Amino acid sequence: MTSAVYRSAPVGRAEVIERLERVLQTRGRALLTGSAGVGKTEAAMAIAARSESRGETVLWLATLPTDRDIPGATAAALVATARASAAAHADPESVPPGGTHGVHDILDGLPGPQRAAVAMLCREAPIPEDGWDPIALRLALAQILRTLAAREPVLLLVDGAQRMDADSADLLRFALHLAPPTLRVIAIETPEAHGPGTDTAGPEPLWVPSEADVVFVPPLHADDIAELLIHHRLPSRMAGRIHKTSGGNPRLALAVGRSLADARTPVHHAESLSLSGRARDLARQLLGAVRPAVRDTLLLAALALRPTASLIRRAGRPTAEADLAAAERAGLISLTEDGTVAFTAGLLPSTLVHDACWTERSEGHAALARVVDDPVEEVRHRALATDIPDERLAAEVAAAADTARQRGNNALAAELALLAAESTPGRHGAQRIARLVDAAEEAARAARADLAMRAATDLLARDASPADRVRARLAVLDTAGQGLTGLDEIYVHAMEDSEGDTALRAAVQLRLAVKYVLADGDPVRSRAAAIESAALAASVGDRMTAATALTVQARMERVLGSPDAERVLQEARALEMVERPLGIRNAAQILTIRHALFDDRLTDARDQLNALLPLVERRGSVEDAIELFRTLAEVEARHGQCAAALSHAGRSLALTLEAGLSPGPAWYALALAETAGGSFARAASYARRSAQASEEEGDHIFLSRSLYALGRVQLVTGDVANALETLRRVQSGERAQATVDPSMLRWHEELAEALVANDASEEAASLLADVRPVAERLGRTTVLLGCDRAYALYLAASGKLDAAAELLNATAEHFMTAGLPLEGGRALVALARVERRRRRRSAAQTALHRAAEIFERAGAAPWLGLATETPAGGPEPAQAGRGALSALTEAELRLAQMVGQGASNQEAAARLYLSVKTVEARLTRIYQKLDVRSRAQLATALGGWPGGRTAALAPEAGPAPA
Repeated sequence: MTSAVYRSAPVGRAEVIERLERVLQTRGRALLTGSAGVGKTEAAMAIAARSESRGETVLWLATLPTDRDIPGATAAALVATARASAAAHADPESVPPGGTHGVHDILDGLPGPQRAAVAMLCREAPIPEDGWDPIALRLALAQILRTLAAREPVLLLVDGAQRMDADSADLLRFALHLAPPTLRVIAIETPEAHGPGTDTAGPEPLWVPSEADVVFVPPLHADDIAELLIHHRLPSRMAGRIHKTSGGNPRLALAVGRSLADARTPVHHAESLSLSGRARDLARQLLGAVRPAVRDTLLLAALALRPTASLIRRAGRPTAEADLAAAERAGLISLTEDGTVAFTAGLLPSTLVHDACWTERSEGHAALARVVDDPVEEVRHRALATDIPDERLAAEVAAAADTARQRGNNALAAELALLAAESTPGRHGAQRIARLVDAAEEAARAARADLAMRAATDLLARDASPADRVRARLAVLDTAGQGLTGLDEIYVHAMEDSEGDTALRAAVQLRLAVKYVLADGDPVRSRAAAIESAALAASVGDRMTAATALTVQARMERVLGSPDAERVLQEARALEMVERPLGIRNAAQILTIRHALFDDRLTDARDQLNALLPLVERRGSVEDAIELFRTLAEVEARHGQCAAALSHAGRSLALTLEAGLSPGPAWYALALAETAGGSFARAASYARRSAQASEEEGDHIFLSRSLYALGRVQLVTGDVANALETLRRVQSGERAQATVDPSMLRWHEELAEALVANDASEEAASLLADVRPVAERLGRTTVLLGCDRAYALYLAASGKLDAAAELLNATAEHFMTAGLPLEGGRALVALARVERRRRRRSAAQTALHRAAEIFERAGAAPWLGLATETPAGGPEPAQAGRGALSALTEAELRLAQMVGQGASNQEAAARLYLSVKTVEARLTRIYQKLDVRSRAQLATALGGWPGGRTAALAPEAGPAPA
């Protein structure tokens, strides 16, 4: 195969590929195993690409399902592949007279009996009744591989080793036993459900593998699934649900993602679509690896809430343990020591239930109802075993839903509440409608958008009252998460139906207030809706709705730069003291903490969050926990507590993906945490993911935040052209949203620095002049410090180096006093660069050492790279050509030195993590400033700069995204 066939390392497989490479280097043999569709072939292809890049011969042998029934099929394919490879690599000058580019070289060297045996194997000669000579064929195959490996190293990949016929397995086993060390082998194998009762058995292994030879390819993590979806331009906002549905199987995940993309259905009711089309077919293929009897056993496991081997056996499957063991070998389930059954992908039980007829499902539920020991589960199974509505049964199911809720199992409570409604006879119409409303609201509490939509759809088709219709619609809205676009019709009908009902109108206005800011990016309209909601709720004594509405109003007052923000927030807090809210996610208490974060009162914010943490972990919803950990991550990242920030952000993301919620906000928090203490590369990756998910959701707030996080990383890693483009998008978005308060998203100082770096200093000065009076009026002192840092860079670019150094030194001290060590260290790094341009080498190194100490104490690994890799430089020559080197910006000087040392534009772009076009534009400015016209003149101009010809310079701002 040619290298063009192979792809780069698959998403999430770097560790597997590195281990596979090590095994091949040390042992020469590797067995690559894992479930079907998990990515074994992709990992092997990455190894093959590496081998070809080293000049090795790659033989790819892909077996077919029918090969196991054709004697010698795989061995014949190997001979054909080897002959083709020899022909492709033959030296034309070595072709004997009458030869054709060495096609027969390998076979020409074989003794007659061996050549005859190969001809029979390849069906080029008739096979006698007593068959081919197995010894001659063994020796022939061994000689063919030895001949190939004698020319150059060979990598043999056998994809689908479990499908080889027995004769080929025997021949290849012998040949590998005699093969030289220059022949390395990867056998790719998918486990099959061989065992008692199966019709076929797999071939003997090609060698007796030790534990060190086996490389297992595990399912992808949820985070990797998100990256995979982005890589294939599929919706990433559903990454958590897709991961649960696919079990981390990349092939299944992509099929589910494509189903969603093709359906173009909003996230709030997309769950059923994730189990259709190609994805369902792939699940059937996986299930087809086991016998029908095993699938019957698995159906019972799919119907049960807590399946175990014992439960399934007692429900009428006496061979349960053997069947489940076969399913585990096939990679369909996992079994714990106590016999608990867990499917490896949510799509598998769903497909089993989907494909079973009503009778099979009914009989399964009836059997399980007789043997389960939990009354809630017993009622559920009885209800699912019949399709005849029954009021008594419906009442039992409703009671079971209450019990599940009291146990804290909101998901089961939502399922049972809807089942109770659907079990209610039609003659009890009012009761059914009441239960549908309960089911919709229960689904909203459980964040089950699919159940909320089912309940609302059923209710809206009936003669329900306007109040019931509003409650059902509000439940659907409450499960939409960040994705509120495309729901305008629901809001319109809710407004119409709430006419004349003050309490419901207050609730609808509250949802509209959220929608106006989140989906429409209109804080003015959001504030107006929140004010109306609070007034309506107060008029009917609904303190909880009033408190929530006042909280939204306070948030918008802050956004709009109103001095009333704190007063309104205190009103909301006072109402919460009287009637505590059910959660913290939209409560005034959490907004109070976020205001402390915006004001950089970080110790206060952390203390309040830590006080809430035990309560939320014990009794809070998953959304509350996500909000808490995300806010903690932001606080700790800002405060320079890098390890804690990474931990909290990781918890937030894990909970988000597990719950199947939109990952945009959690990815944003992780981008901030990685920027502080992880790596700039991962920070940029998470910021991009957050931006994509937010765009998919139509979430204006987190789109601006994620772009800010990305632009900041691009800026500090020297990718100033892209940073400027990204931060201009933030500026455009924030201005479109009429955001006034600069403390809520500190993009002004970052954009100003990007403008200076891109030779737009006067625009930077204008931007800073616009934001400074606002920050002063609102008392945002640390915003002013950020402006000071950016203004100092403007001064330096204007040639006022003394003033720039003085301002940066003072700014660094003020940041440290304010408890913002990373910002202080960043100011010191900037100071070091200015001092270098002032030709004060000692002062530059002192600033860098101070910054390094700060970053090291904070555990800020990427920032420490800035302080240790930025060159301090030395005395600068007075002139270069007719332009002083001091006229160059830091970014320009670094590029000039690289090019002066001989780097091409492409090489400089790669080292600086810029586009080639950006490098070309920057070089044009450098040539103009230094009055040079060629690379040779540039090198001469830099000759007086210390290390100008020989220093190996790191990227300007340290490590950059890979």
